[in-house]
Amino acid sequence: MPTTAPAFADATASDSALRRFLHGLPGVDAVGLEARAASLGTRSIKTTAKAYAIDLAISMIDLTTLEGADTPGKVRALATKALNPDPIDRTTPRTAALCVYPDMVPTAVAALAGSDVKVASVATAFPAGRAALDVKLADVRDAVAAGADEIDMVIDRGAFLSGRYLKVYEEILAVKAECARPDGPDARLKVIFETGELSTYDNIRRASWLGMLGGADFIKTSTGKVSTNATPANTLLMLEAVRDFRAQTGVQIGVKPAGGIRTSKDAIKFLVLVNETAGEDWLDNHWFRFGASSLLNDLLMQRQKLSTGRYSGPDYVTVD
Repeated sequence: MPTTAPAFADATASDSALRRFLHGLPGVDAVGLEARAASLGTRSIKTTAKAYAIDLAISMIDLTTLEGADTPGKVRALATKALNPDPIDRTTPRTAALCVYPDMVPTAVAALAGSDVKVASVATAFPAGRAALDVKLADVRDAVAAGADEIDMVIDRGAFLSGRYLKVYEEILAVKAECARPDGPDARLKVIFETGELSTYDNIRRASWLGMLGGADFIKTSTGKVSTNATPANTLLMLEAVRDFRAQTGVQIGVKPAGGIRTSKDAIKFLVLVNETAGEDWLDNHWFRFGASSLLNDLLMQRQKLSTGRYSGPDYVTVD
């Protein structure tokens, strides 16, 4: 089957070939990885750079609501916030996207019509991914037909952890095919690994390459629904993977850490990781995103503090 990286066609020719390739990737030095991530997190950011970083982080947020109690009213309210995060300061950047369940895509599309804010939808039996392939593909097909600009799929972690890499790869290919549109731009595909369930850094590196070989436009850490989500170390590892993949194929892939990033300080640490690992080409919301909701409120509070010299009261931001 074809991939976005013809140079690796032999690696995906069979289950055994794919296993040899993935297990032939260099092993991860866990101590070194965590030490580098921690070191980069201590970088001092000056005030002017901090103001730029806060605006950049706002522009990279996938504002997200993925709850069983979601209503059309809540989605419309979040769409309004995505379009105009701070009604008091119209210079505030818009968020990159609004991420919802497939049944809420039509509501989000209508609320964001005419804007550059993307509609993203989780799919493939999110968050567990425990469904038959035809059900997963129907999930994707419905979201794309309803107007989703981006699809966030979850891999079959059970298949991955049991070494059935070709099954995971072929599922990514099938989902990617459902993202195609005959009469408009294809939906971009984000492949979620749920790094907290992959157990080892070596597995995260293998999953990153598996996702990229399958045609992912983004690789994403987590669903935000488990105890361990995005961390500086696992995001650094994925940034190294997309950097190395582009060096070998010329294909650039985005990265999306999701879950657990709640403060401006955290967000800026991740932007430093991006700059120092993958480089400036990824410092753009076309190639880097934050999967978050509460993060936006803290960024807005910090932005106002830089502008006015004081923190706002508790009513300055909405409770989502």
